[in-house]
Amino acid sequence: MAIKLPKRISLPLDRFRETPPKPRVARPKPSSDRFSRPSLARMQQLHQQIKDGKFPNCRKLAEFLEISSKTVQRDIDFMRDRLNLPIEYDPLRFGFYYSRPVANFPSIEVTEGELVALFVAQKVLAQYKGTPFEKPLRGAFHKICDGLRESITFPWSDLDASFSFRNIGTTQADIVLFEALSKAVLRSLEVAFEYKKLNGSRHEPRRVQPYHLACIENQWYLFAFDLARSQLRTFVLSRMRSVQVTGSKFKRPADFEISKHLGSSFGVFTGKGRFQIRLQFDEFAARLVSERQWHASQRIKPLGKSEGDGIEMTLELGDLEEIVRWVLSWAGHVRVLAPIELQARVQSAAESLLKE
Repeated sequence: MAIKLPKRISLPLDRFRETPPKPRVARPKPSSDRFSRPSLARMQQLHQQIKDGKFPNCRKLAEFLEISSKTVQRDIDFMRDRLNLPIEYDPLRFGFYYSRPVANFPSIEVTEGELVALFVAQKVLAQYKGTPFEKPLRGAFHKICDGLRESITFPWSDLDASFSFRNIGTTQADIVLFEALSKAVLRSLEVAFEYKKLNGSRHEPRRVQPYHLACIENQWYLFAFDLARSQLRTFVLSRMRSVQVTGSKFKRPADFEISKHLGSSFGVFTGKGRFQIRLQFDEFAARLVSERQWHASQRIKPLGKSEGDGIEMTLELGDLEEIVRWVLSWAGHVRVLAPIELQARVQSAAESLLKE
């Protein structure tokens, strides 16, 4: 049931910042889905029973929530010590109570716009369904929904009908491979795998020190130091196989930053050159090109007093590979003014398209 979304709602989020330690006792298989409720929703029930003067104790709460008494005690401790709720125990009534009035469970304000932004973020990540991102993302949204007050709902279906994302050429990263590389990057562990280069005919053994994982243009890449070649290399995850995380630790260079590494690239090809790119776009392409940020170094200037005169774009890149393909995508609406190397490569690529 959808109810009109208020301008501001209270969304308890303190619980997400730090989770009470899990009990180490073995627990029976749950007989009810209440067992799987996130601890945030559990604590709200504890709060409500204490606030209502029911003087609940660990045993009764454990039976009601179908969890262990130790879990209840840890939640109570967290509510008292971390959320600063005035919880006391009455030995005469054998239960917990608030030593002073408590109006609401600790919460922060979340605006309607922030909820919409959260939904948009979820839609963006939806393209990675089947990857390691899917499970924690779904869990986070379930926690937020379960943590909302029962009197507050919002028209999720309306949001779903209002926002969407369409990506062309998406790839599905292998879950096992992705998890192994994620672990290696986070823990600074060397990785061994077999890799097939773009123009290679077979897979070759590699051993690297992984620095960073990045998704660029819907493709996942690993940036790692190749030990055999003593160079920082870029690897496409879809071309890897037989990935093994070793026990060898390494120290990532303190000066490594992915933004600096890719600063001179138009995509992922970094290169060691230094090319001053000058492109002229006609009226049709001028507006489309001007509406987006294609590269951090781009500069755009109008060629006349009206939009019909077109624009000139300048870029500074370290490699020409990817800019050639981008220029060809504007065929008929762009002229390459400089450098000569880019003119020659674009012309050669265009001529090859016409060969039988």
